[in-house]
Amino acid sequence: MEQPAHGGEPAGAAGDAAETLDHPLPEGVRRRVVALVADAFGGLTVAELPAPLRQYARFTASRRARFAGNAMATALETDPLFRQRIGERFRTAQPDLAATVESGAPPAAVDPVEVAAAAYVLRPPGWVKLVAAAGEEAVRADAERADEAGRRELERLRGELAAARDRARAETEQLRHDLEAARKEAESVHRKLRGAQSDVRRGEAALRRAQAEMDAVRAEAAAQVSAAESESRRLKARLGEVEAALEASRRAVREGRWVEDMRLRLLLDTVLDAAQGLRRELALPPVSVHPADTVDAVAPGRMSAKDIAARALSETDPALLDQLLALPQTHLVVDGYNVTKTGYPTMPLEKQRLRLLGGLSALAARSGAEVTCVFDGAELAAPVLLAPPRGVRVLFSKPGVTADELIRQLVRAEPPGRPVVVVSTDREVADGVAKAGARPVASALLLKRLSRLS
Repeated sequence: MEQPAHGGEPAGAAGDAAETLDHPLPEGVRRRVVALVADAFGGLTVAELPAPLRQYARFTASRRARFAGNAMATALETDPLFRQRIGERFRTAQPDLAATVESGAPPAAVDPVEVAAAAYVLRPPGWVKLVAAAGEEAVRADAERADEAGRRELERLRGELAAARDRARAETEQLRHDLEAARKEAESVHRKLRGAQSDVRRGEAALRRAQAEMDAVRAEAAAQVSAAESESRRLKARLGEVEAALEASRRAVREGRWVEDMRLRLLLDTVLDAAQGLRRELALPPVSVHPADTVDAVAPGRMSAKDIAARALSETDPALLDQLLALPQTHLVVDGYNVTKTGYPTMPLEKQRLRLLGGLSALAARSGAEVTCVFDGAELAAPVLLAPPRGVRVLFSKPGVTADELIRQLVRAEPPGRPVVVVSTDREVADGVAKAGARPVASALLLKRLSRLS
């Protein structure tokens, strides 16, 4: 370890007292001084380091420069012994530069920042001037570099400005072109709009003419209807006159035939007397069957469809349907989908048909009535593959014919006087078949009766 000279003061202390910087180190010189101290730092022992710097003894040079830069600069300025040791390490590392700096005449080829940093560490006589001159040279070099960078930046900005102007001219030209195209398109749209407005006006005029013609047609149709009604009333009056004349003619014919009838009656009495004599001769028994007995009618004690309806049975009582089916030769006509959609609408149509036809088959077997079930076939895409159950006739309506119309045709086909029962909740169907002489019943009544069979 080095010893201080002259009673405890390190070498160079007197020069330090005589020469001091009157302004801070230039930033470039300061960074170089910190780098020199960080490089020489590693050659010292922990005991040779100032106390504040000992914690950085194991750091690398780059980490010491980063984390201990300010502490090393302070120690170098305030601790002459530490500065002397760093100077000796510098002389060992760079003897040529140290010798030229201590001689006071460094060569011009050496970087002034290196010279200023070495002078600050070694502190030879006149080191303040060397640091100041190097600082000025560094500032001048920084200024030149800044000027060069400014010139390059200015050239770059000029180039960007020229390019921006070119882009602005191109965009302006494009905008002018787009504006011209938009103006032409607007003119075309205006022309089309004027044409459309003209078409609308012509259409409105045509609509007014059509409305006027329609009003004229309606007036003419109303006049024709009125004339037709007048002609109908005249024909009805004429028909009444003809019917009155026909009735008078019939009365005259009956009066004219009275004499002939009297002669025929005398002849008939003669024949009857002869027949009675013949009967006595042949000993024929009296006749027990008369022609009136062969006429199909309702005898006392037997019920007709009207008799059944007149009884105090509820319209929803299944016994009403049993009494109707008990009539001789009853024909039961069922509106198929009306019944199934009332009783089990959530099932598929195929299963609805099968369930209803199964119940009707059992009802037909028990009652002996003729049963016909009608389904709407207007929306069928293909024929229905269905084997009708025993005792039930299954019919689908043809395209263009509804099931309601097919039911009315079946009712009209029956002879007057035959009991016909139609099952449907459709009010129009019920009213229509009732006018034709059939007995309508609700679908719920049939569903209740079929539920008793299951």
